[in-house]
Amino acid sequence: MSRHDPHISRFIRTSMGQAMLDAETEYALAIAWRDHRDEAALHQLIEAYTRLAISIAGRFRRYAVPFDDLIQQGNLGLMRAAEKFDPENGARFSTYATWWIRASMQEYVMRNWSLVRTGTNAAQKKLFFHLRRLQAEAQDDPARREAVSATVARELDVPVEQVEIMLGRMSGPDLSLNTPQSGDEDAREWVDTLADDAAPTEARVLDAMENRHRRSLLHDAVRALPERERLIVARRHLVDEPATLNELGDEMGISKERVRQLEERALGRIRTHMKRESADPALG
Repeated sequence: MSRHDPHISRFIRTSMGQAMLDAETEYALAIAWRDHRDEAALHQLIEAYTRLAISIAGRFRRYAVPFDDLIQQGNLGLMRAAEKFDPENGARFSTYATWWIRASMQEYVMRNWSLVRTGTNAAQKKLFFHLRRLQAEAQDDPARREAVSATVARELDVPVEQVEIMLGRMSGPDLSLNTPQSGDEDAREWVDTLADDAAPTEARVLDAMENRHRRSLLHDAVRALPERERLIVARRHLVDEPATLNELGDEMGISKERVRQLEERALGRIRTHMKRESADPALG
């Protein structure tokens, strides 16, 4: 769908014309949704902040993805934020929702660019978005284009070689492993050249069982934490782009030092829980 589609334009105009919520109204709506699953309250909350999704979507237009898709992803981020938002922590919903909107759009961009070329871990995502921003800014300046690698390496404090590798992934075409190695129709495919370095089946099964057990212990340990500590651990350790102590302090209405203390206590509780539950009863 084109960004000039009249339906999208009308939707944007309508959303940008919505009245902003004051803190009291926002709090009441969030409580109604959290405690009573009031869908009308949720709708009003999302509708009021769709303008936020539209605004953030504008910053992602350089990644050559449909603008209306970005807005849709932003609304999904809003929904996730509404589901997880605690109105009693003192933060405004707009502040909390911004992170979820941006994260949803970044995931969408990465999925639609090419997982093969760009990778999926947090460091590679950060490198990808920095490179795309600088490439867009230097599009009409050959001198700046040549300096992109050095600039990104300096800003992110990573080796220039890593930046060059990412640039190569971003610029090269995707190639199927089923592509023949030559023009001969009977030629061997590239997939046939890949060595199978996988561990024996028995070892893989045992490793998978151990990993599932550890994940289950970790899940139980996090779930047993008090609500504030659980939120801090999730936002600091269980997402691709961890929140800073300052960001969490602002959202929760406490100092960053208090966030650090709660985080340290939560991690200690998790370690104790996992150590206790992992112990062999026969050795106790």
